[in-house]
Amino acid sequence: MKIDWKRKLTSRKFWMAIVGLIAGILALFRVDASVTEQVSGVIMALGSVIAYIAGEGFVDASHGGEENGVAERE
Repeated sequence: MKIDWKRKLTSRKFWMAIVGLIAGILALFRVDASVTEQVSGVIMALGSVIAYIAGEGFVDASHGGEENGVAERE
């Protein structure tokens, strides 16, 4: 079974699962709540950036030879 990483990295559920896992690990080691919030925020920001970049890549790929939303003319 092959994992579709493009789809995973653009999934909000995936990023929430990662945040939940990391927050749980930080709580296990009794890390301060403010640090846990900061780490969670950084992970969600990273997830948003990755999802945006991947989404734009999908759009660009679907447009083929178009540049900046305008089809190239011969």
